[in-house]
Amino acid sequence: MGKTNNTSLDTMVTHFILLGLSHPPHLRTLLFLVFFIIYILTQLGNLLILLTVWADPKLHVRPMYILLGVLSFLDMWLSSVIVPRLILDFTPASKSIPYGGCVAQLYFFHFLGSTQCFLYTLMAYDRYVAICQPLRYPVLMNGKLCTILVAGAWVAGSIHGSIQTTLTFRLPYCGPNQVDYFICDIPAVLRLACADTAVNELVTFVDIGVVAASCFMLILLSYANIVHAILKIRTADGRRRAFSTCGSHLTVVTVYYVPCIFIYLRAGSKSPLDGAVAVFYTVVTPLLNPLIYTLRNQDVKSALKRITAGQGAANESK
Repeated sequence: MGKTNNTSLDTMVTHFILLGLSHPPHLRTLLFLVFFIIYILTQLGNLLILLTVWADPKLHVRPMYILLGVLSFLDMWLSSVIVPRLILDFTPASKSIPYGGCVAQLYFFHFLGSTQCFLYTLMAYDRYVAICQPLRYPVLMNGKLCTILVAGAWVAGSIHGSIQTTLTFRLPYCGPNQVDYFICDIPAVLRLACADTAVNELVTFVDIGVVAASCFMLILLSYANIVHAILKIRTADGRRRAFSTCGSHLTVVTVYYVPCIFIYLRAGSKSPLDGAVAVFYTVVTPLLNPLIYTLRNQDVKSALKRITAGQGAANESK
């Protein structure tokens, strides 16, 4: 648990040192290249989806693809908050991060991550309404309502990030300043606090672990109803298309939620596996989203073909 010390301003931590992921020294160059390539592919893949949804008139008016575009935008920013700092761990550069930089990283990580968490739930709701109540879909999930729900997810994510950041950094940090993690995240930073962290650990458990677990259960419940409805579809092609769309979403959700719940429901854990597990939902998931949604989504592939064909025709006319 926490510690209680009397500290003065001249002993307060002014910067933290991120120890990064444990790795053999001889693999440093290889890991640098792997994570650098992952970051570039993540940005390009999500940018491609974002531009495709924006440019294709058949996609950017449909709630499902509005949500997909927002997800791609979130993935680009979440990856930018995490991966560049992680890449520095495999270089001779200093692993030091200013106190204010640690505060900012923790805030944006939880702001963007929790917004993504809520967005996955909205995507499950969208698919549930589309498949289980298709006749009421224009009323229960239209463009205007979708925009309001997305705005609500952003606001809720911002509030969550603000609460967690304020609670974490209201505590005194008087040393040591070595964060045994690759980013400034709550469990790793709290271990360095010079005060009792019981309240923080309880709030982390409830606000992150339980909320994430609840959203995950709502998503699973939605998909249980969806699977039941899909099995009633008479045509094999209709079942295949429905399973393809929903399977993409469920795959990404599982890769994101399971590691997240594993870490935050065990806030006091010091397991060496935590860093490796966290890589899945902070680094791998943003990379998988564009791959899964483009390779398994016929509408997105068709839109890409239309855009490519349109550009080809425009070039020929010149």
